[in-house]
Amino acid sequence: MRRGVCHVLFAYDIGFSIDLERAQRLIAEGASREVLGRKRHAPAYFTFDPPPVRVSEPGPAVKIGGYETEPGVEFLLFDFGAVSVGYRIPVSGLLPGLLDLSLTLNEHHELLLDSRRRVDAMLEMVREAVARPGVTDFVEDYLVFELHDVEGDGAALVEGHRGLLAKILRGERREQSAQEVEDALACRVSYGADDLALVDWNAALVVDRDPEDVRTVLEFANVELLEMRHLDDRLDHAMDEAYEGLSRQSRWQMIFPGGGGGSLRRIAELQADGAQLFESVNNALKLIGDQYLARVYRVAAQRLHLPEWDASILRKIGILDSLYGKLADRRTNRRMETLEWIIIALIAFEIVLSLWRG
Repeated sequence: MRRGVCHVLFAYDIGFSIDLERAQRLIAEGASREVLGRKRHAPAYFTFDPPPVRVSEPGPAVKIGGYETEPGVEFLLFDFGAVSVGYRIPVSGLLPGLLDLSLTLNEHHELLLDSRRRVDAMLEMVREAVARPGVTDFVEDYLVFELHDVEGDGAALVEGHRGLLAKILRGERREQSAQEVEDALACRVSYGADDLALVDWNAALVVDRDPEDVRTVLEFANVELLEMRHLDDRLDHAMDEAYEGLSRQSRWQMIFPGGGGGSLRRIAELQADGAQLFESVNNALKLIGDQYLARVYRVAAQRLHLPEWDASILRKIGILDSLYGKLADRRTNRRMETLEWIIIALIAFEIVLSLWRG
């Protein structure tokens, strides 16, 4: 390897949704719609829907140990409320230098603090375009090492440096077992004989003369992981709230008009919010027409356990639906029981009244 770039990516959630058109107007300068390049054969429907807003923000370089980022950062704003912040660190020399950089990034938090500061500032700039604005405590980081001018092909690179590449991807100093090395290098995707994408849960290594599309897919997968974690946490709180509402409703609240309606409305809102966010995230990126990038996304989803997160979220949305049904049925049954007792009381009153008159 003679040269390359390390992309350090941080994903944040800044609100329930973002009006991208309005956000772009608020930012005014330095914003443009992101459109994936079509260097490989792909139909017109390979794109984001809707396209996120890409913003280049100037600023000083950030020092991390013996390394320094390029000045400025790039933002990607998604309509479902997520923001990705990207830093670039130029690298050159031999592969062991990448290991030193990987270890340095794992042990220093300068970029994390700087990214949070920049995201807070970006939210203030576009707050009017954000529904329910607020930066959550969740953050997902990911490294993408892009290598240029690599001697030989991708397969030769992997076979010649298996242990070292595993350390770079995992950010590990010590020697790893053969099993761990095999696991770190298991998700390997290639389009041509001279390119390679090694995808792991902490980082990816891409050998490609034009790696932008692959990096964009990996960046979206990292954003998707953040949103799935955030949504899963919201659903946990929603279920706790629903259980509490189910247990504290008194008979009188269930009987009178409007009684218990607040809990039902709240559960319905949480269901709708969860389903809307889930669909927005899962339908944002269209890769059906590009088989190579679709494979990259699949291995990234596998590494980040996105199918497991999806299954957990769908299960919890189903539980909320069940709780809503139970609460609604309980409310209806209580009212029916009350009406029955009222009818019995009226009949008894009529009987007593007729006997008294007689």
